[in-house]
Amino acid sequence: MITNEIISILESKIQFIERGDKAIYLVGPIELPVNLDGETVVFKWYCWLLCSEVTIDTNRIIEKLSSSNLAEMQQSSVLVYGDFEQADEALIRMHSICHTGDIFGSKRCDCGYQLKHSMKIIVEHGAGALFYLANHEGRGIGLFSKAMAYILQENGLDTVEANLQLGFKDDARNYDDAIRVLKTLRTKPVSLITNNPKKIDALKNAGLNVSERMPIWGDVSEFNQKYLKTKVERAGHLVEMAQDEQPL
Repeated sequence: MITNEIISILESKIQFIERGDKAIYLVGPIELPVNLDGETVVFKWYCWLLCSEVTIDTNRIIEKLSSSNLAEMQQSSVLVYGDFEQADEALIRMHSICHTGDIFGSKRCDCGYQLKHSMKIIVEHGAGALFYLANHEGRGIGLFSKAMAYILQENGLDTVEANLQLGFKDDARNYDDAIRVLKTLRTKPVSLITNNPKKIDALKNAGLNVSERMPIWGDVSEFNQKYLKTKVERAGHLVEMAQDEQPL
């Protein structure tokens, strides 16, 4: 039995976002102190959940948690820094989860570098948000499929060819729910940290005012040169790097 005390604690932290015949529940903000290069930086953390049942009954939402087996699914979240809602200028990063790069520090890609560097840029700027998109592993194909794609890459295919040969699109990512959450947290223009023009298009096509794009290149090595070159030549990523750093 969920007590009224528990309901009163949680209901003010849950926002309902309409999504047609489904619902997005956004929980937060939650204080999250983060170790960023030896310095403790305090972010505000939110997490969201897409549900087929539409209800604004907090009691019903909580009751479903223990039977929904959410640990078997992935939920996305967002780290917010500073006065994200009201700041005249705010940076955002739409970061796709990368189990190998973000957690293990793999140098086959540049994802881990982009994650940490985006957080640093946002803190230095003073206001921003990093969206961590959990259903974007391998550009939307999932971790197990990504592992098989890596095997194909070890046998000569590039990252685009590997996805296509496994029956996927080159890039199957969708930003609709993240954009709905962004619109809930901020209505003013944003600057986007990205090299990927598809992310810019996704935001602009949703009616968002993207005032600027900030490139994010780095951590180029012998292990990811082909990967980065493929992103530029086949996926259309925009290059702003020193000549001696370019993977070309």
